[in-house]
Amino acid sequence: MKDYEINSSTLAIVPIDEETSKVYEEEAEYIVNRSSNSIIKDSCEFYGSSYNGRCTGTKSLTGIKSKYPIIIEESRNIIFFPTTSVRTQQSCWIALNKIKNINKNKSKSQILFKNNELINFDISYYSLENQIVRSTMLKSKLYERKLEEKG
Repeated sequence: MKDYEINSSTLAIVPIDEETSKVYEEEAEYIVNRSSNSIIKDSCEFYGSSYNGRCTGTKSLTGIKSKYPIIIEESRNIIFFPTTSVRTQQSCWIALNKIKNINKNKSKSQILFKNNELINFDISYYSLENQIVRSTMLKSKLYERKLEEKG
């Protein structure tokens, strides 16, 4: 598969190599001939924004300066966060709203998703927990802004 846009059933995007990723959805898995970062950037554009614009928005809302969580699609609260610096092609991207639980697994972490899929990630438990907190802060700021607009 060459093209893929993140949607409301996407759980995670895991790089296989610099040009190929495995995409996990609630009911399926796909091999996509794109880097994980390319899928994120293309999905931002698919939903009407640029990746750089989403990064700027995250910085503005939260003050986060690196490993930004990204709002892929605002109305459905589709928020993804990276497991490493996005300057590398080895970053996995994880959907915040699909996480049910996280566990330590030696020096790595396991995520149990809401569909009961269990996936191991090469990220320390502390770093994963921190990325979830930062992403939740972004989600909260977005929610507050929507409430203010309703007035």
